[in-house]
Amino acid sequence: MKIKYFALFFLFFILIFFSCLSREENVFIPVPDEKYFVHDDAIGININDIIQTKDGGLSMPDWLSVIINGGIEAAENSYRFNGKYVFIVKNEGDNFTALSRWAESYSSALDFPMLAAARIERRMIKSASLYPDDEYGRFFEKLVKGSYNADYPGAIKEEIYWIKMKTGNDAGELPINPADENYVFLILLSIDRLLLQDIVNDLIEQASESAATRAQTAAINNLKQNFFSGF
Repeated sequence: MKIKYFALFFLFFILIFFSCLSREENVFIPVPDEKYFVHDDAIGININDIIQTKDGGLSMPDWLSVIINGGIEAAENSYRFNGKYVFIVKNEGDNFTALSRWAESYSSALDFPMLAAARIERRMIKSASLYPDDEYGRFFEKLVKGSYNADYPGAIKEEIYWIKMKTGNDAGELPINPADENYVFLILLSIDRLLLQDIVNDLIEQASESAATRAQTAAINNLKQNFFSGF
C-alpha cells in the first residue's frame, strides 16, 4: 500500500511540476484598449467660449486659430512653421498675476525636455500593438528617460499668449459672474525639425543597446525606420 500511495504522490507531483512550467512559458501579455493609443493634439479650447484675448476683443494670432481648429499638426504644416516642430504649453486658472509669472519664468532650456520626451513617448505608444514596455522591452524605458535628460539647444520660446474663457455650466452663454470666467495662458515653442531629429536619432541609438527579445528587436527596428512619420 505504501508503494501504491508513493507512486500516486509522485505522479501528482510530476503533473503539478509540468503544469507550472507550461504556465511560465505561456506568459500573458495584456493588450491595451484602443483608447490607450488615442492622442488628440488639439489644445481643448472651444472658440465659442472665448470672451477676451490678449489682443483685445476676440481677435487672436493666426497660429492660435490654426491650432484651436486643426491641432499642432496643422500649425506645423503652415507657412510660418515650415521646417519646424511646434509645441504648446497650457496653464489655466483665475489668478492672472500668478499665471503671468509662470509664463514669464518658463524656460525653454530647462522645461522643453519634458515636452520632447512626452512627444517621443506618444510616438512609441502610437506605433505599438501592446503596451510599449512589452512591445519594446527596456528600449522603451531607456529612450524615454534619455529624452527627459537630454539637451535641446535649438528650442525657442516664441510667444506667450492668454485668453479669457467662459467656464462651467454657463460655457457657451454669457457668464453670470467672474467665478464663471477663467484665464488660459499658452506658451508657443518651436525647434528646427532636422535638429530635433538628429537629437532623437542619437537617443534612439543609445537606447538600442538594451537587451531585447527577437519580437522586441523587430518592433524596435520597425520603429527606427518610421519614427518621424506621424511624429
